[in-house]
Amino acid sequence: MLELYQSEGCPHCGKVRQTLSELGVSYVTHNPRLPGNVGGDTTNEVTHEELVAGGEDQIPYLVDTDRGVAMYESDEIVEYLETHYG
Repeated sequence: MLELYQSEGCPHCGKVRQTLSELGVSYVTHNPRLPGNVGGDTTNEVTHEELVAGGEDQIPYLVDTDRGVAMYESDEIVEYLETHYG
């Protein structure tokens, strides 16, 4: 299962969502902050704790539970998705 920690107003997250949609991949989204409030107020403590458990307080953050992979950085996420799901 793919889990994407993101915010609707973040252009980097939008890039990842677009790639997931183009590839037809199912995924679950988690929204730890208000839309457009990157680095701002946490709206969901549980998903925010999961996000920072990966080592950064940064979105997008993709977790591929089937492969045991977790990563930040939209360009790296897009490359990963295209390699493994394209």
